[in-house]
Amino acid sequence: MTSGMLPMLMLAEIISGAGLFVARGPGGWRAHAPNLFLAPLVVMILSGGAVLAMTRVRLYRSASPGQRHFAIAAYALLQGLCWAAWFADFDQMAAAGPIDWVVYCSLVVIGTVIFTPIPMAVALLWLATLVSVLLHVQSMLAGGLLTALMVVGILALGGISERSYRASRRWFDSATGALKAATLLREFEENRRGWFWETDARGNLTYISAQLAAAISLPVERLLGKPMTNLVLHERDAGDVTAQGERTLGFHLSTRLAFSEIAVRGAGMGDGWWWALSGRPAFDEDGVFLGFRGSGTDLTEMRRSEAEVKRLASYDALTGLPNRILMRRTLDESLRDVAGRPKRTALFMLDLDRFKMVNDTLGHPVGDALLRLVAERLTRVVQADGQVGRLGGDEFNVVLPGIVDRARLAFLADAIIQQVSKPYIIEGAHVSIGASVGIAIAPDDGASADALVRNADLALYAAKGDGKGVHRFYEPAMHASAKDRRLLEMDLRKAMAERGLHLMYQPVVDACSEAVVGFEALARWDHPTRGMVSPTDFIPIAEEIGLIQQIGEWVLRTACLEASNWPENVRVAVNISPIQFANPALPGTVLSALAAAQIAPDRLELEITEGVFLNDDEATDSMFARLKAIGVRFALDDFGTGYSSLGYLKKAPFNKIKIDQSFVRGAAVPGNRNAAIIRAIVALAESLEMETTAEGAETPDELALIRSLGCSHIQGYIFGRPMSKDDARTRVAGTGKLSMPELLVTREPRVAMLRSVVLHSLQETVSARIRNLSRTGAMIECGSTFAPGTDLELELADGMRIAGVVRWADQDRLGVAFSEAVEIEELMAPRASRSGTRQQAAS
Repeated sequence: MTSGMLPMLMLAEIISGAGLFVARGPGGWRAHAPNLFLAPLVVMILSGGAVLAMTRVRLYRSASPGQRHFAIAAYALLQGLCWAAWFADFDQMAAAGPIDWVVYCSLVVIGTVIFTPIPMAVALLWLATLVSVLLHVQSMLAGGLLTALMVVGILALGGISERSYRASRRWFDSATGALKAATLLREFEENRRGWFWETDARGNLTYISAQLAAAISLPVERLLGKPMTNLVLHERDAGDVTAQGERTLGFHLSTRLAFSEIAVRGAGMGDGWWWALSGRPAFDEDGVFLGFRGSGTDLTEMRRSEAEVKRLASYDALTGLPNRILMRRTLDESLRDVAGRPKRTALFMLDLDRFKMVNDTLGHPVGDALLRLVAERLTRVVQADGQVGRLGGDEFNVVLPGIVDRARLAFLADAIIQQVSKPYIIEGAHVSIGASVGIAIAPDDGASADALVRNADLALYAAKGDGKGVHRFYEPAMHASAKDRRLLEMDLRKAMAERGLHLMYQPVVDACSEAVVGFEALARWDHPTRGMVSPTDFIPIAEEIGLIQQIGEWVLRTACLEASNWPENVRVAVNISPIQFANPALPGTVLSALAAAQIAPDRLELEITEGVFLNDDEATDSMFARLKAIGVRFALDDFGTGYSSLGYLKKAPFNKIKIDQSFVRGAAVPGNRNAAIIRAIVALAESLEMETTAEGAETPDELALIRSLGCSHIQGYIFGRPMSKDDARTRVAGTGKLSMPELLVTREPRVAMLRSVVLHSLQETVSARIRNLSRTGAMIECGSTFAPGTDLELELADGMRIAGVVRWADQDRLGVAFSEAVEIEELMAPRASRSGTRQQAAS
């Protein structure tokens, strides 16, 4: 207050000085002291300006109340001394004129009024006035009375000054705290940590933070006076309703109940802004309701984080597809309508073939990129027909609500397999994989989600067991097959632990001299109860459960040790799986096996299928170079049956091409094109300076044809079946030649195939697979042993039955002659019909 009225005091001083100057006139001042008028006036103006400037600087604002009182009191004393100087030219106060007294008293009164908030300043002002008067008054009585009056006034003003100082101190402390609180609140709002609001008794806004107004793009003026409830929409999340959450903001405002952290959504702001509001009712001293005061915080980021957590809980982070949890919920909803009645739904279970090899050879980053590309292709193929999801690893599934037509499902499954099997280019590497699909249809194959998933899995196992890259519908017989597969897996682990596997050796002879030039080492499993288990049955299982590395290393070491007992010109051939080939430790294993057996590296021939080129990259080339540096030989096995490419022969250092038996068998039959294929392969090998081995030669006609076409080596039953190590030693101990069996007649043309069949005899019923088929008979792989002459009945999957008799049996294979000739096209009808159906669906 005092500092704010200083300009008025300065104006009064200027006016008073001007009045005195006019009243006295220039000659009224003593000639020897002309500055007694101007100097005090200048001092008063300058000191007043200095005090006014001081009140504007931060140093003064941060000073304590005592320091401020002292500064103003010193200023008041200075003003009183300056006034006294104006009247110092009077010899006696009695000589002063009326104007002088009026001016002097006016200044004292004005000064007293202005300095009243600071009694100390008033006391000093009066003290200066008293001294001035006492110096000039002549009456002792008047001086004594004036002195007593001044002493009483000073004492009274001292008490007032003390109380004023204390009150000022309290005000200052309160103001300082309020200033700090206001600063903190302002920073709190500016940092967007929260905002504040206030309403009147009717619930209309009387204050709202500018930060909130800016966030909702409305000026504060438009918000003031509006109902608080117009700003928000109450959250009604049925999945998270609490007793407090059910009470709306309007309910709390109308009932004048305090509330805390109510989650609300900004009205008209979509789903993007969420706030948490807290408020308390305010009352005056008489208990009259004034309104609400409260705060709010932004929940938007927290809500988004919660939404992301929910999304991650339902979606696969890698591919963006629904995960196992969401797919299970989707399947449950697809199997029941709103009323709980069952609905027809199809379920696909997918598994990627050879994905593990990609992960092991190229690394997990490439595997992750591959999974993302697979997810994109699956989504493009399925489109709006169903929902694609990832269950984990390389497993996917597809829920197809309302689609149960088998032809349509078969077409869709084939389209998925075709798209997934197309090559990928990831980080410069060419990657090729495949897919197998199992299909189950509700409610025929299961009315519940658990049953449908289990049966689709069984169908998937059947698809993988039938060679992979195919689809299979669920059949009830698959339960027994799956159980049998699990038992076989456990038995295989036990067999590896107890050395239950052994090697057989099939001779490879020179086509011209018929001398044995080598043996192929073949793993065999003589099961205690099942008998001989075919490698086509247990090798895929070993690959899936991770035993193939252990089995492959055992075969390599055992074969090399056995080869050390043969003549130095006889080689041993060992099959290397793509998984083994991708293992960086393979060269070390080969070196260790050769060193333990003490045989030359060129006596070891590694037979490699085209599967090693599915990931044609620098790692594949490096592995070939490392093995070639050891000195071993390479043979390309099963050439022409897989993803054949002449680029393999150009890049890889093969010494031999093995012509698959599917081209050899039936090649001697007039009109068969296999002979032309063999001729082309032989010409290709000769131009590349490679040897050729024809596999599966069984008849003299086939042998003669192979020789005429220029094959360098022959491997087949005509020169010997796989034999024990003792028989192999005996065969190479003599002349090295193998005598052919009795002359065999040329058989009916046969078709290579892989098809499940059930064999019925008087003693037992077993599952088997047809490997070769002709009009008069078939070669069948079976875990049981049937003696020649046993009558059998073959039951195909479509219910067709064929009577026959066992003509020959060799370990896990047997030849069956049909009682009556059948048409091959009739036996292939189920597949043909499926193909036709697919073509019809595609058109």
